[in-house]
Amino acid sequence: IIVQEVRQMKKGEKDMTKGAILPQILLFALPLILGQLFQQLYNTFDTWCVGNFVGKNSFSAVGTVGSITNMLIGFAGGFSTGAGVVISQYYGSGDKENVRKSVHTFILFMFILSIALSLLGVALTPFLIKIIKAPPEVAKEEYIYLTIYFSGISGLLLYNMGSAIFRAVGNSKLPFIFLVVSACLNIIMDLVFVIVLKMGTSGVALATIISQAISALLVLGALKITQSQVSFKFRELKINWKILSRIIFIGLPSAIQMAVTAFSNVFVQSYINQFGADVMGGWTAYNKVDQVIFLPMQCMGLAAMTFVGQNYGAGNIKRAKRGADISLLSALTSTLILVVPVITLAPHVVTFFINGEDDVIKYGTLFLRMLSPFYLLCCFNQVYSNALRGIGRSKEPMYVMLFSFVVARQIYLFVVSRFISNTIIPIAFGYPFGWLLCSTIITITYFISFRKEEKRLREDDRN
Repeated sequence: IIVQEVRQMKKGEKDMTKGAILPQILLFALPLILGQLFQQLYNTFDTWCVGNFVGKNSFSAVGTVGSITNMLIGFAGGFSTGAGVVISQYYGSGDKENVRKSVHTFILFMFILSIALSLLGVALTPFLIKIIKAPPEVAKEEYIYLTIYFSGISGLLLYNMGSAIFRAVGNSKLPFIFLVVSACLNIIMDLVFVIVLKMGTSGVALATIISQAISALLVLGALKITQSQVSFKFRELKINWKILSRIIFIGLPSAIQMAVTAFSNVFVQSYINQFGADVMGGWTAYNKVDQVIFLPMQCMGLAAMTFVGQNYGAGNIKRAKRGADISLLSALTSTLILVVPVITLAPHVVTFFINGEDDVIKYGTLFLRMLSPFYLLCCFNQVYSNALRGIGRSKEPMYVMLFSFVVARQIYLFVVSRFISNTIIPIAFGYPFGWLLCSTIITITYFISFRKEEKRLREDDRN
């Protein structure tokens, strides 16, 4: 099936510069949503395994290191965003030669970056564990998981690289297929390593990096054998410095924003951890549901970025803006559909992850019901920030998100914990506070930026 899809890849590419907008966005976003759902499935299965067959310390450890792993994943992901914008703009303008140069430049760059980030992650693990201030029994499990995870993080980074290339030319189906394969393998290995071989936290980490390595091999193999514009040949792997500078110019702000925001969340996690293992367990269950609720809006944002990038490259800013607005409406609708049952069934959702721990279930239910309604705010910053990146304006989202998610949120947490009430509920509200601030500023920035682009294009046409 995979070989057949790769051979048909050229047919899977989507020129989004013409045709009905809503079907194009939904058909592009659906495989992304399903693919990310499978990715969350095997991440969720990791926590389910340790929660039900190892213990709550391992459960809390695996579930609370996301802010640490996301620093490096987010940093590399920023460059994938930059490459996706560059490739989609060249693709939209019909520049096949620069599409190929961009692909080969990005692949070689990411090979080097993934090795460097893997070494950096292993080296920084002891320092980062100290920052989040986990109880000693949890910190020990965190060290085991992170050391193994960072040793094999190159697989995930290379998979994300290939996915960004496919998405840039409108093909979101192949990354979905590869994620399905990876998720199924991860689940099987979790069962073997944790339940049969009794490997505990290390078994979950090994299952994750092996399945991610296989997804990387699949995506690289697809790029190698496809006959489309984004195929690559080893002899053509070299850096085009002009194109790399464009990728870095667009991608670096996003990389910094994602990495610094994740690092800030490490400190947020430290505020949570001071309330003990039961609160950490409840927060872990909440985070797993949080990642699922975020999926539609994130994927609609990625769809908006590709759509805007292609149409901006073709010089049609009005169509690009229309696509971004339709993506936002789709994100709001799908998020609302998810939030309602989560609020209603919150205790049962938490019990799925860890059973028999009443205090953990109590806190997880509290977090889900208290924070879920605010996810509608996030749709604005997810879609409009990616629309801005699609027209090459990646600095604005970086500034806004760093201010909202790092500076303002940390000030909020410091003030609340020191001068108002150092209890879990006001601390947890640090997230909605950041979402509201970010979405408000991003929305204003989006409308101002697109008006400027429309004016500039009109002036270019007159000239």
